[in-house]
Amino acid sequence: MEFLKLHIDHIVFVVLGIMGFLTIWFTVERVMFYWKIKVDTYEDIDMLEEHLTKNLTTLYIIYSNAPYVGLLGTVVGIMITFYDMGMSGGMDAKTIMVGLSLALKATALGLVVAIPTLVIYNALVRKVDTIVNRFKVAKK
Repeated sequence: MEFLKLHIDHIVFVVLGIMGFLTIWFTVERVMFYWKIKVDTYEDIDMLEEHLTKNLTTLYIIYSNAPYVGLLGTVVGIMITFYDMGMSGGMDAKTIMVGLSLALKATALGLVVAIPTLVIYNALVRKVDTIVNRFKVAKK
């Protein structure tokens, strides 16, 4: 329990930080790819869609799991607070509230990562649909 008490925040923040970094990385990569793509160089719609949707699954995984990573940090933080309450035999309200409020920061950070990633994912999926439609029109 002592290991978790000392390191849970760092672990959750590192995982969410990596998720945030990957979101930025893949977003920039996809935007640059979509900006440069030449639809007329593709003969097969399946190959075009494969190239267009590269890394979108990773963004989907990040936006759908970041809140759970944050929630896990919160649950562990609350467990630690209750454990400390039980071991001390009694705590004042201030100590309890500080422990609980610190635990909630993990959920907040999970949402800070998930919400922009969801917006970015949906915008990129819309861009894929637009490019595919442009391909279909060009091949008629």
